[in-house]
Amino acid sequence: MSGTYPHLKPSEQEFKEAMSCFPSGVTVIMTHDEEGQSIGMTASAFISVSLAPPLILESVAKTAQMHAHLMREDRYSVSILAASQSQVSNHFAGMQNEEFTPEIVEVDGLPSVSGSLARVACRIISRVDTGDHTLFIAQAQGIELEESDEPALIYARRGYHRHEALEG
Repeated sequence: MSGTYPHLKPSEQEFKEAMSCFPSGVTVIMTHDEEGQSIGMTASAFISVSLAPPLILESVAKTAQMHAHLMREDRYSVSILAASQSQVSNHFAGMQNEEFTPEIVEVDGLPSVSGSLARVACRIISRVDTGDHTLFIAQAQGIELEESDEPALIYARRGYHRHEALEG
């Protein structure tokens, strides 16, 4: 069968390829480093967990620079990016453009991305060690919403897309 992977145990590459088929919203998570400077990373492994209390989950690779900061800090922010913010996503994914610097604002004392659709200040309530990642479960403490009808930035199949409503 062409294009299928009938293995009982998929390779890491096969697993990554399969997971790339699932579209994810794009976020930037930010906190402060040891010197109090803003630090951030692009993250698509983000979901809401509970409404009461308002909980979210971020999955961060143990090899990511942000991982050590989230193990040390109790608070971080999540900025949900708009479709026009792919350059912001690239910046925080380590693909900086010397001519571009994202504008940083604060939400409840935490750095966050200006112009993002929503900015959520969070306090970590649980860290779950699982595989090569840690799951950070956090309670939302402050929320700022942008007054915008712009669609969300979506990442799938190793590229950016726009979230658009279907007609019908």
